[in-house]
Amino acid sequence: MSLATTLPANDMGTPSSGVSKAYDATSPEHVVMMRTFYEKVFPYSLYYHWLNGGHSETTKQFQNREFSFTVGDDVYIRYQSFKDQAFMESEFLRLCPSKIDIGAIYTTRPRDKKSVLPSAFQPKEKELVFDIDMTDYDEIRTCCSGGDICHKCWKFMTIAMKVIHAALTEDFGFEHIMWVYSGRRGVHCWVSDERARNLSNEGRKAIVGYLEVIRGGSHQERKVNLSSQLHPHLQRSLEVLKAYFKDLILVEQDVLQRESGWMKMVKMVGDEEMRKELQNSWAKEPDSTSESKWDTLDIVVSKLGLQRKGWKLAALNTVKREIIFQYTYPRLDDKVTTGINHLLKSPFCVHPKTGRVCVPIHPDQFDTFDPLAVPTLDQIIEELRQVEETSGESSPNSGPRKSQLATQTSLRPYLKVFEEFVSGIRRQAQSELNGKFAC
Repeated sequence: MSLATTLPANDMGTPSSGVSKAYDATSPEHVVMMRTFYEKVFPYSLYYHWLNGGHSETTKQFQNREFSFTVGDDVYIRYQSFKDQAFMESEFLRLCPSKIDIGAIYTTRPRDKKSVLPSAFQPKEKELVFDIDMTDYDEIRTCCSGGDICHKCWKFMTIAMKVIHAALTEDFGFEHIMWVYSGRRGVHCWVSDERARNLSNEGRKAIVGYLEVIRGGSHQERKVNLSSQLHPHLQRSLEVLKAYFKDLILVEQDVLQRESGWMKMVKMVGDEEMRKELQNSWAKEPDSTSESKWDTLDIVVSKLGLQRKGWKLAALNTVKREIIFQYTYPRLDDKVTTGINHLLKSPFCVHPKTGRVCVPIHPDQFDTFDPLAVPTLDQIIEELRQVEETSGESSPNSGPRKSQLATQTSLRPYLKVFEEFVSGIRRQAQSELNGKFAC
């Protein structure tokens, strides 16, 4: 049975920051709600077993892990670590952080950093992580900009998750992969396989290099250069991109509607003769739809193709593919991935700008996940209040009762996704333990 859940959709074209109208991260009420969240909702057991590598007994994989907290009035605290799950829970409740970041596993406990020599405190391992932010698509999307998102531009995230997930599973053979909504305008990916955790910075750079197609800053017009014969990863990715390109880029984003939009695409074309032909053709029919202008590109390619041979013809035929890649292929923040000591926001944080919980996304749910329907802090607290009113219990509980409270809120489907992910890691750890005993 799939854990994917289709959530209610909002107006398809309305930009939104996802901020709840009643949500104010600076208010005293927010602090009280956050304390309740950490007291009754946060999935400590699953979280602990994930970061403990699926083991029942606490290991250095957990004890030597760096956490950082943002508390109070934007006070940032690094190099926190915990001896066990109970201590982690008590510190979360004591500090009530507005943001939690997860870092590397070090050679010694991060909280002891000041008492050891620098050479004795080195990052040893960390999950392979990816960060994809919607603002990196601002030069492409026309519906929103900055921190705003809508269902139209969220499709860029859907494409990114599909393309990268396929590469990680099919090309690299990774199994323990968790995608997480950032709480506002992007997604994070955590690869927890042992091979991934033990990658050096160079190994991480190699994977980024394998995945990266779009190169160059905002002032570089042509960011994609493809050979006529595509690598299998790029060929597989192209099939995903093509499935979305027409509706997303030509219809919903309508990128060729204005002259500024079509001139941007013209400048992406490497062939000078084709650039001139396109510019002239589109200028003659400025009011034609983006779809019609795209069809004109086909006509121009066919016309010039009759005059070309060899590599010149092959180069001409790559133009459309390069444009499709530049408009839709994932845009990675390589620094997040390549630096083993780089921290990344924790799952199940509450985003301080939107109040939305950073929830995991099941791979079966890439197409149906709705970032604007993700539970907010105030929504969850209200649901808890209703549950406690119904049950007649209002005091904080420990053990199973506390876990059951969270599953009676709108976080339930996301907790199931997290549980499935952690269960896979625990099975792997148990299998390895059984193998050692068998020897």
